[in-house]
Amino acid sequence: MNKPAAIYARVSSDRQKESHTIGSQTSALVEYAQTHGYAVPSEWVFQDEGYSGASLVRPGLEALRDLAAQGQIVAALIHSPDRLSRKYAYQVLLGEELSRCGVDVIYLKSPSGDSPEDQLVVQFQGMIAEYERAQIAERHRRGKRHRAQPGMVNVLSGAPYGYRYVRKTDTSAAYYEVVESEADVVRMVFAIYTQQRFSINAIARLLNERGVSTRTGKTRWERSVVWAMLRNPAYEGKACYGKTEQSPRQRITRPLRQKNGISNRTNCHRERPRADWIEVSVPALVSKETFALAQEQLAKNKHHSPRRTIEPTLLQGMLVCQQCGYALYRSSTRTSKRKLYYYRCLGSDAYRHFKGALCTNRPVRS
Repeated sequence: MNKPAAIYARVSSDRQKESHTIGSQTSALVEYAQTHGYAVPSEWVFQDEGYSGASLVRPGLEALRDLAAQGQIVAALIHSPDRLSRKYAYQVLLGEELSRCGVDVIYLKSPSGDSPEDQLVVQFQGMIAEYERAQIAERHRRGKRHRAQPGMVNVLSGAPYGYRYVRKTDTSAAYYEVVESEADVVRMVFAIYTQQRFSINAIARLLNERGVSTRTGKTRWERSVVWAMLRNPAYEGKACYGKTEQSPRQRITRPLRQKNGISNRTNCHRERPRADWIEVSVPALVSKETFALAQEQLAKNKHHSPRRTIEPTLLQGMLVCQQCGYALYRSSTRTSKRKLYYYRCLGSDAYRHFKGALCTNRPVRS
């Protein structure tokens, strides 16, 4: 009688090579199962395509772990240790978890024995996979930074609003091409912010009322998009490479809205010091003076903003609205005698949402 087993395969978005496709892994594992007496129903073939091996939050992996916890399989067939995870510590944790459920983890490209020597080889493979991942990331970063030094546009990510990225050819280098219809919108945003002193929220509302299309063709502008536009040095002719760096994600203290309370990202991007940015010349859409005025106004607004809380509040980052799932933030109001503080739902602020307030919950006194 064939033994019940499951198959797990994975490729990350930056590893789409012919020998590492989902199909080649799955085919090899199905063949192994057939020749070694394992029964693998089609619904027990789990695949994660485009998921990083540095994260444990993957649909296919979670389904495999659930199946093992239910006691329905005796083996998990995986192409190699780095397909399970790129982090050695995660490989060990997952291996122990599956083992406690009575599931043998069988790697197609690793020793399958239980001898100390076989286990040592598997451990070395796990550590080497983690080291290789770090090396690939470092070589990629170093190579792009080297190409950015002489001002090559192709090291930049997609062109911002107002430009179109034109790929390099055999006869010309990559460059930013101005999209005049979008460039007029950019100039208008800078003008009404620096000359008419519109707030960022007011600019977003104005663009929405006029039906101005975004880069994706939608007519909904968010405050954060306008804020990022006003801060982008590309509009004064200096697109920058290396503005952010990857760092460990801060521990989340509240459930995430519409994500089942789980984040699949273990890292986040933080802004690097301005001195570390590498400037790449592109066509300017506003003058240097206009851009400088915008930065000065942004700095003033940040300093005088009523949302500016120097001292952290007791429940900061921990509260979430039960009705709509949005986070709560601290707001304040003044009376003739003192200042009162409240926790207010982000979903209840009509100005934040295109169709008005999403929540009817009232502020809660802190």
